[in-house]
Amino acid sequence: MNNNFVSCQWLAENLGNTEVVVIDSRFQLNSPSWGYEQYCNSHIPGAYYLDLDKDLSSPVKLHGGRHPLPNLDQFATKLASIGIFHSETLVVAYDDSRLAFAARLWWLLRYLGHDRVVVLDGGWNDWQQGNYPTTQDISSPQQGSFTPQPQTDWIVDIETVKIRKDLPEVILVDSRDSDRYQGKREPIDPIAGSIPGALNSPWKQVTNDRGYLIPLPEQAKLWSSYRPKKEIIVYCGSGVTACVNLLSLQLAGIDNAKLYPGGWSDWCSYLN
Repeated sequence: MNNNFVSCQWLAENLGNTEVVVIDSRFQLNSPSWGYEQYCNSHIPGAYYLDLDKDLSSPVKLHGGRHPLPNLDQFATKLASIGIFHSETLVVAYDDSRLAFAARLWWLLRYLGHDRVVVLDGGWNDWQQGNYPTTQDISSPQQGSFTPQPQTDWIVDIETVKIRKDLPEVILVDSRDSDRYQGKREPIDPIAGSIPGALNSPWKQVTNDRGYLIPLPEQAKLWSSYRPKKEIIVYCGSGVTACVNLLSLQLAGIDNAKLYPGGWSDWCSYLN
């Protein structure tokens, strides 16, 4: 077991562990109800479902991006209602999208001072292929206790990005696919392009096409040229898939990375 991920075999062996809470975070941006429907149809026994829009984000406003960080009190209440005890419970997050949504939950919990969180390597697809048990039973609420302790220096807003992005000791990383970074394609936001000065490190590089994390030496290699920088600011479209890169940076032993949660969706909202 790594401090940031576990295998399906490990999870299967620990399903009955009362100190482990499993969270299904499957989601599709173009079909917001899809993830919960999939959860109801089949999921890992004992797993709870957390929705990207409803649980892992707060309502969208004119600025701030498509997935603003959640209201901390509401999120803490939700976490407590599924049996999570702050700093004690081991949370295992999974999805079927190469960690796109599981990593958002992983990062959020760590941002709130809860380091006992891992992603499921290989995700739901590996769980099914391994013929591990599944269920349609909806998990009952459990009473935990969660007091958020946000690491406020882990995030930056648009003004901070503007001030810091061109400093020699800072590097700005765009986590989106290269064609979106280059402005050749923009399927979601109203304007195509990227933040001036940003370098591109697509989040899908962190896993292989089957959804498994690439080996740790390769994770480190992804960031070898970034390592000397004093500060790394990571963004994507709306602060979701950037968290996959933040997970990779953590696996590479780099701990000076920050998230711009608003991402391109926030940045371009000021360009209209």
